[in-house]
Amino acid sequence: MKEKETALQAVKFTLFSVSAGIIQVASFALLNELINWPYWPSYLIALVLSVLWNFTLNRRYTFKSAANVPKAMAKVFGFYLVFTPLSTYLGSLAEGAGVNDFLILAVTMVANFVLEFLFTKFVVYRGQENTREAQK
Repeated sequence: MKEKETALQAVKFTLFSVSAGIIQVASFALLNELINWPYWPSYLIALVLSVLWNFTLNRRYTFKSAANVPKAMAKVFGFYLVFTPLSTYLGSLAEGAGVNDFLILAVTMVANFVLEFLFTKFVVYRGQENTREAQK
Protein backbone atom coordinates (compact mmCIF):
# COMPACT_ATOMS: atom_id res chain seq x y z
CA MET A 1 0.00 0.00 0.00
CA LYS A 2 2.85 2.39 0.85
CA GLU A 3 4.42 1.88 -2.59
CA LYS A 4 1.09 2.62 -4.28
CA GLU A 5 0.68 5.82 -2.26
CA THR A 6 4.23 6.93 -3.09
CA ALA A 7 3.63 6.21 -6.79
CA LEU A 8 0.43 8.28 -6.71
CA GLN A 9 2.29 11.09 -4.97
CA ALA A 10 4.98 10.95 -7.65
CA VAL A 11 2.33 11.25 -10.37
CA LYS A 12 0.63 14.19 -8.65
CA PHE A 13 3.96 15.86 -7.94
CA THR A 14 4.88 15.43 -11.61
CA LEU A 15 1.63 16.98 -12.83
CA PHE A 16 1.89 19.93 -10.46
CA SER A 17 5.55 20.33 -11.39
CA VAL A 18 4.57 20.47 -15.05
CA SER A 19 2.19 23.34 -14.26
CA ALA A 20 4.92 25.03 -12.21
CA GLY A 21 7.31 24.42 -15.10
CA ILE A 22 4.94 26.19 -17.47
CA ILE A 23 4.89 29.15 -15.10
CA GLN A 24 8.68 29.07 -14.86
CA VAL A 25 9.27 28.84 -18.62
CA ALA A 26 6.67 31.50 -19.42
CA SER A 27 7.97 33.97 -16.86
CA PHE A 28 11.58 33.22 -17.87
CA ALA A 29 10.73 33.80 -21.54
CA LEU A 30 8.94 37.04 -20.71
CA LEU A 31 11.86 38.38 -18.68
CA ASN A 32 14.72 36.97 -20.78
CA GLU A 33 13.35 37.36 -24.29
CA LEU A 34 10.81 40.16 -24.21
CA ILE A 35 12.26 42.40 -21.53
CA ASN A 36 15.79 41.24 -22.44
CA TRP A 37 17.07 40.74 -18.90
CA PRO A 38 20.22 38.65 -18.36
CA TYR A 39 19.94 34.94 -17.56
CA TRP A 40 20.37 35.04 -13.79
CA PRO A 41 17.65 37.54 -12.74
CA SER A 42 15.22 36.03 -15.26
CA TYR A 43 15.93 32.55 -13.89
CA LEU A 44 15.75 33.64 -10.26
CA ILE A 45 12.37 35.37 -10.54
CA ALA A 46 10.92 32.52 -12.63
CA LEU A 47 12.17 29.99 -10.09
CA VAL A 48 10.59 31.82 -7.14
CA LEU A 49 7.21 32.00 -8.90
CA SER A 50 7.42 28.30 -9.76
CA VAL A 51 8.39 27.26 -6.22
CA LEU A 52 5.54 29.16 -4.59
CA TRP A 53 3.02 27.61 -6.97
CA ASN A 54 4.44 24.10 -6.60
CA PHE A 55 4.71 24.30 -2.79
CA THR A 56 1.11 25.42 -2.40
CA LEU A 57 -0.40 22.73 -4.64
CA ASN A 58 1.77 19.87 -3.40
CA ARG A 59 1.22 20.66 0.26
CA ARG A 60 -2.54 20.56 -0.19
CA TYR A 61 -3.11 17.88 -2.82
CA THR A 62 -0.05 15.63 -3.11
CA PHE A 63 1.10 15.23 0.47
CA LYS A 64 -2.19 16.36 2.07
CA SER A 65 -0.27 17.82 4.95
CA ALA A 66 -1.49 19.91 7.83
CA ALA A 67 2.13 20.65 8.73
CA ASN A 68 2.92 24.10 10.02
CA VAL A 69 3.15 26.19 6.82
CA PRO A 70 5.93 28.54 7.98
CA LYS A 71 7.99 25.59 9.20
CA ALA A 72 7.42 23.60 5.98
CA MET A 73 8.21 26.66 3.86
CA ALA A 74 11.37 27.27 5.91
CA LYS A 75 12.53 23.75 5.07
CA VAL A 76 11.82 24.35 1.38
CA PHE A 77 13.63 27.68 1.68
CA GLY A 78 16.61 25.77 3.12
CA PHE A 79 16.61 23.49 0.09
CA TYR A 80 16.59 26.50 -2.21
CA LEU A 81 19.34 28.23 -0.21
CA VAL A 82 21.60 25.51 -1.60
CA PHE A 83 19.93 24.76 -4.94
CA THR A 84 19.37 28.33 -6.16
CA PRO A 85 22.87 29.79 -5.85
CA LEU A 86 24.40 26.60 -7.24
CA SER A 87 22.02 26.35 -10.19
CA THR A 88 22.19 30.10 -10.87
CA TYR A 89 25.99 30.07 -10.84
CA LEU A 90 26.28 26.95 -13.00
CA GLY A 91 23.62 28.27 -15.37
CA SER A 92 25.44 31.56 -15.70
CA LEU A 93 28.70 29.69 -16.43
CA ALA A 94 26.95 27.59 -19.06
CA GLU A 95 25.45 30.68 -20.65
CA GLY A 96 28.88 32.28 -20.72
CA ALA A 97 30.18 29.18 -22.50
CA GLY A 98 27.55 29.66 -25.20
CA VAL A 99 24.97 27.07 -24.12
CA ASN A 100 21.40 28.00 -25.11
CA ASP A 101 19.48 29.64 -22.23
CA PHE A 102 16.48 27.35 -22.67
CA LEU A 103 18.65 24.21 -22.66
CA ILE A 104 20.22 25.39 -19.41
CA LEU A 105 16.76 26.05 -18.01
CA ALA A 106 15.50 22.59 -19.05
CA VAL A 107 18.43 20.75 -17.43
CA THR A 108 18.08 22.82 -14.28
CA MET A 109 14.33 22.18 -14.12
CA VAL A 110 14.78 18.39 -14.40
CA ALA A 111 17.39 18.41 -11.62
CA ASN A 112 15.12 20.60 -9.51
CA PHE A 113 12.13 18.30 -10.09
CA VAL A 114 13.89 15.14 -8.93
CA LEU A 115 15.71 16.69 -5.98
CA GLU A 116 12.68 18.65 -4.78
CA PHE A 117 10.39 15.61 -4.79
CA LEU A 118 12.85 13.63 -2.69
CA PHE A 119 13.47 16.53 -0.31
CA THR A 120 9.77 17.34 0.05
CA LYS A 121 8.74 13.75 0.70
CA PHE A 122 11.55 12.71 3.01
CA VAL A 123 12.37 15.97 4.79
CA VAL A 124 9.60 18.58 4.57
CA TYR A 125 6.57 16.31 5.13
CA ARG A 126 8.25 13.35 6.80
CA GLY A 127 5.75 11.91 9.28
CA GLN A 128 3.17 14.56 8.36
CA GLU A 129 1.65 13.22 5.17
CA ASN A 130 -2.10 12.70 4.98
CA THR A 131 -2.73 14.77 8.09
CA ARG A 132 -4.89 17.36 6.33
CA GLU A 133 -8.09 15.24 6.46
CA ALA A 134 -7.55 14.55 10.15
CA GLN A 135 -8.03 18.24 10.93
CA LYS A 136 -11.49 18.52 9.32
